[in-house]
Amino acid sequence: MLALMTGCATRPVAPAADRDGAPASPPAELHKVPDAEPRVEPIRSGGPNKPYEVAGEHYEPITTDAPYAERGLASWYGNKFHGRPTSSGEVYNMYAMTAAHATLPIPSYARVRNPANGREVVVRINDRGPFHKGRIIDLSYTAALKLDLLRGVAPVEVKRITYAEIRAGAWQKPANEPPPTFVPEVPPGSPQRETTATVAATVTTGPGYWLQFGAFGRLDGAEALRQRVAEADLGLLPLLTIVREAGLNRLRAGPFPSADEARSMADKLRTESGLESSLVEKR
Repeated sequence: MLALMTGCATRPVAPAADRDGAPASPPAELHKVPDAEPRVEPIRSGGPNKPYEVAGEHYEPITTDAPYAERGLASWYGNKFHGRPTSSGEVYNMYAMTAAHATLPIPSYARVRNPANGREVVVRINDRGPFHKGRIIDLSYTAALKLDLLRGVAPVEVKRITYAEIRAGAWQKPANEPPPTFVPEVPPGSPQRETTATVAATVTTGPGYWLQFGAFGRLDGAEALRQRVAEADLGLLPLLTIVREAGLNRLRAGPFPSADEARSMADKLRTESGLESSLVEKR
C-alpha cells in the first residue's frame, strides 16, 4: 500500500482518471465546506502507523499525542485518487477536509496555514505522503482550494492539534474573527487576477544582496521556479520572495549579509542543481 509514491493506496474501488488533477465539474461553493472538526480519536497501533520505507527512505510515524510543527511545501491530490482507499483504509474524498502526511499519527488533526495570504484550515490526517523532497503535506482538493493553493506546490505551516487542545477547545478560532475573503480560481490562460500574493509582490525587496533566479510576465512562472529552488535547497524557503518590478514577477532570495555569501549560495545551487542566478544589490 505504501509503495506508491503519492501516499495513496494501490487498488481502486471506483473509476479514477489516469492523470491526477482537478475535477472537471466540481461542486459549487466548495470554499464553504467546513473544516474538519477535531475530536479525540485513539492513535492506531500498527497499520498505517508502523515504520515503513518508500523509495529507499525510512519513515517512523509518530505514535503518541505529541505536539508537532513544521514549515515546508504543500501539494494536493485530486481526481486520480478520488474514491480509492487511503493508507488508513478510509476512502479518499477529494471534497472532504483531509490530508496525507508522512509521519503524523493516523488519525490526527492539523492546522495548515498559507503564509502568503494568511488563510488557515483544519484537516484530518488519514493518509501517507507526499514522498517528494521538501514537501511535507498532501492536501485534499478542497483543502487546497480553501488555502488558494490549487496553482501548485507552495510553502505552508503545519501544526498538529493535540488532545489537550481538542479537549480545551483551544483549536477553535474566535467567533468574531472575520474569515478571509475568498476569490474563486480562474481557468488557465485567463487574464491574471490580483491576489494577496500579487499585491504582496508589488513591494520591492529591501536593502542588501539578493539572488535573482528569473523574471516572468505571469506570476505562475515565478511560482513554478520558486518550487524548483525550494526543492533544491529547503533552507532557502524562508528567503524566497516574488517581487513585482518593471512589470515583471521576479523570484529572489535574500537578503544575504554579504555579496560573498550570496555568491557562495549561487555557486552551490549551480553546481548541485543546475540553477542559475544573478547577484542583485539593493541600496
